Amino acid sequence: MNFAETVRSVLTASDFIVQSYLGDVTDAELLERPAADANHIAWQLGHLISAEARLVGAAAPAFAFQLPEGFAERHVTATATSNNSADFLTKDAYLQLSREVRLNTLRALETISDKDADKPVSGRLPPFVTRVGDAFALIGPHWIGHAGQWAVLRRKLGRERQF
Repeated sequence: MNFAETVRSVLTASDFIVQSYLGDVTDAELLERPAADANHIAWQLGHLISAEARLVGAAAPAFAFQLPEGFAERHVTATATSNNSADFLTKDAYLQLSREVRLNTLRALETISDKDADKPVSGRLPPFVTRVGDAFALIGPHWIGHAGQWAVLRRKLGRERQF
């Protein structure tokens, strides 16, 4: 298995987990918080979509994804405390945009060789993302990390355990 195949496998697994946790969550429940100071799913979805687009754009500039105007700015740390549904999208809208971003990610990934994965990358990235491969390798675990919070919210909402 090469670099691109490994990343694609991780993305497939993370997509399965995300879809399992969000399948029966309503738009109103997207604004529920698993704990008082935790971010709600709506904000997290916007954050994850923005982060994936930013990571891919830094690693493969030819595949920089243009998010809707103002989307990224609506999902920064300063907006995480909002509970106003007008500040966020519906679940279907988030999931549609995430599919578009993911398709772009997979297209970009197809152009990355094992050698390319070692090339340096820069931009507004976490300090441990220093190579093209680091950027792609972070996407799946980032989604799964946030999905762990959704598992807690599902329990709070009385939903059936998924895994």
